[in-house]
Amino acid sequence: MLGLALCAPPATAAETPATVCTVTDKRITELSGLVSDGRNWYAINDGGTSVQVFVLGRDCVVQRVITNSTDPYDVEDLARSQDGTLWLSDTGDNDKKRDTVALLAVTPQGKTTLYRLTYPDGAHDAEALLLDRKGTPYLVTKNPFGDSGVYRPSGELRSPGPTPLERVGSLRFKTTDTPGGPVGGFGSVLVTGGATSADGTVIALRTYTDAYLYPAPDGDVAAALGRDPVRIPLADEQQGEAIAFEQDGTLLSGGEGTGRPIRAVKGATALVTPATTDAAPGAGGQATGSETDSGGMEALPGLLFALCVAGGAAFAWTKLRARRRG
Repeated sequence: MLGLALCAPPATAAETPATVCTVTDKRITELSGLVSDGRNWYAINDGGTSVQVFVLGRDCVVQRVITNSTDPYDVEDLARSQDGTLWLSDTGDNDKKRDTVALLAVTPQGKTTLYRLTYPDGAHDAEALLLDRKGTPYLVTKNPFGDSGVYRPSGELRSPGPTPLERVGSLRFKTTDTPGGPVGGFGSVLVTGGATSADGTVIALRTYTDAYLYPAPDGDVAAALGRDPVRIPLADEQQGEAIAFEQDGTLLSGGEGTGRPIRAVKGATALVTPATTDAAPGAGGQATGSETDSGGMEALPGLLFALCVAGGAAFAWTKLRARRRG
C-alpha cells in the first residue's frame, strides 16, 4: 500500500508572487534557468545547440549574451558560484538513454569547461542544479511519480571526465492544489529547478507549481533537503522551470513561453525560520522532503490511490515528453 503523508501547508506569511517585468526577447522562449548577481539576471533556454547565457537588466531586457560554441545535449538549469562562474546543467534526459550527463562551467567572458558525469544507478532526467558554499554541485532528478534522487560528485570534478556521481538523498513529492503546469495536478510533483540563497543558508527546489524552501544554516545541502521545507505556491505558471534568489532573499520565478513574466516573492528566505532547522535529516542520511497530497485523496484505499497516481502520471508524462526535446 502507498503510504500517505500530511500536506506541507503553504507559508501563510508569503506574499503573492508579483510580476517584476516580462521577457519579450524572441531569443528567450524556453526560459529554464535563472540566477542573480545582485545587479543583473542571467538566463538560459532549455536545450540549445551552443552555450548561450542571456544577461538581463531588471527590466527583462537583454544587455548582452555570453556565448561559446560548445554544443550541449539538453541544458536544463543554471547556477552561479561565488567567483562568478556560471554553471549550466546539461542533464536533461527525457528518454533516459544518456551514458553521461554534464556540467558546463562558463566564465563571464565565455570560456567553457566541460565536466562529464555518470550516475551510479542508471540514467536519470534532472532539471535542478544546486551549488553549496564550496561550489559542490548537486543534481535533483525529475520523476513523474514524485520520487526524486539527490546526487553529487563522489570526488573532485575532472575535465572532461567522467566523474562518478553518488546518491546522497531522496525526496518524495505528491500533488498539491496549486493551479498551473503543463500536465495538470501531476506538474506539482515534477522538480524543474533549484537555487541557493546568496549566503548559502536556504535551498530552494521548485516544481511546475510550487517552490520548497529548505533551511541550510551550515550550508549542508544534503542535510537541508532532509528537513521540513516551507512551501510557496507559484500559481498559474504554465511551464515554470526557473527559480533564483536575489541578494536580499527575494525569490524569483519564471517559465517557458513567449512573453512570460519574471515574478518575485519578497522576503522569501525570512520565512525559513531557525525553528525549522530542528527536524533531523531522514534515516541513513537520506533527504526526505515534503510529501503533499491533493485534497480528498486521503480517503482512497492505498492500493486504489497508487493505481490512480501511476496511471494518471504515466499518461501526463507521455503528453509532456511529446512537447519536449528527447
